[in-house]
Amino acid sequence: MKYLLLSGALLLGARAAQAQILTPVKWAYAAKKTSPTEATLYLKATMDEGWHVYSQTGQKGGPVKTTITFTPAGTYALVGAATEPTPTTKYEPAFDMPVSYFAGSVIFQQKVKLTGKGPLTIKGTVKYMTCNDTKCLPPDEIAFSIPVK
Repeated sequence: MKYLLLSGALLLGARAAQAQILTPVKWAYAAKKTSPTEATLYLKATMDEGWHVYSQTGQKGGPVKTTITFTPAGTYALVGAATEPTPTTKYEPAFDMPVSYFAGSVIFQQKVKLTGKGPLTIKGTVKYMTCNDTKCLPPDEIAFSIPVK
């Protein structure tokens, strides 16, 4: 009986700890074919009120910049680098430098040339850091999988 009660308490404690994990950034992914041999991938970050993620361009000593990495495959080739809209740039005392970031939401885009036949899925990871006016969370890296139809 003791073990059952202890197991239940541990389970409830684990659930409470899990509920306290901050996840102020949600990611969504899509692809749109622009021709039979080309597509554009969309990686959208939506931040909770007051939070932001950083641009793909960053300075040494600053926050961790957003980095999008695609898993190499013989079914597609990247066309250039991932693009982003113009970020907000302002001085951040925490880093003692101007930094470029996005608040609210941002869509990163990547053009690809399709070299395979039929439907394919493009995989990779996004590494990013998120902060608000009082704190920064440790950098996070998430995997994505984007079907191209």
